[in-house]
Amino acid sequence: MRLRVAAAAACLSAAALAHGAEAVKVYAAGSLRAPLTQAAAAFKAAHGAEVSFEFGASGLLRERLAKGEKADVFASANMEHPQSLSAAGLSGPVTLFARNRLCALAPAKLGVTTDNVLDRMLDPATRLGTSTPKADPSGDYAWEVFGRAEKVRPGSFATLSAKALQLTGGPNSPPPPKGRSVYAAAVAEGHADIFLTYCTNAKAAAREEPSLAVVALPDTVVVGADYGMTAMRDVSPQGEAFAEFLLGPEGRHALSEAGFALP
Repeated sequence: MRLRVAAAAACLSAAALAHGAEAVKVYAAGSLRAPLTQAAAAFKAAHGAEVSFEFGASGLLRERLAKGEKADVFASANMEHPQSLSAAGLSGPVTLFARNRLCALAPAKLGVTTDNVLDRMLDPATRLGTSTPKADPSGDYAWEVFGRAEKVRPGSFATLSAKALQLTGGPNSPPPPKGRSVYAAAVAEGHADIFLTYCTNAKAAAREEPSLAVVALPDTVVVGADYGMTAMRDVSPQGEAFAEFLLGPEGRHALSEAGFALP
């Protein structure tokens, strides 16, 4: 994708983008909201083009694109969803552009630590929150954590997968409270004692709600997340330019500031 996108970006001037061009339409994982919004502001300042976003669970967004909804760029919290669109001829090649990992979010007063988090998750009294597998990669990654826990402590997968409360990311999940992190709200309001989510989400939730703590998962069970981006088949020239912009210094800076690791 990159060489083709770079060529398109080189051909676009600020004036060409600013006059009469439709907004770039981007479907993106909800965990990318902060860095992509920042990158879009920088892109507009540099090229004069607006960027509009549809943020949500990557699996649900992929389904909508597969059914014919139109976008220029799809940025997913995994590689599989954009690769399925590429394999179907609906988009171009998929580029790995950011990395994340799962952390635990919990009230600080509970004293959850890296050393005891698995014990706490397995405790029958602990309400364990996750996102929804298949619809949202965060849920899939949580189940990978459960699988790794099984190797450390046999029986963990059955226990954790049975008790996990799929509170977000599903087709019927309630919308997040306006202006709030859904993860901060879920834990602060007592819907979950521990929530497995991306470390970037957990850190943003803890900044919003200082009573919450971000807990790193132990190396034996932690799962990383690779984020993939693809330009859709009918991508506009300005859409290609924005995809290239995200792969460049300003896009990488926005991702790094938000706590993502860079390939």
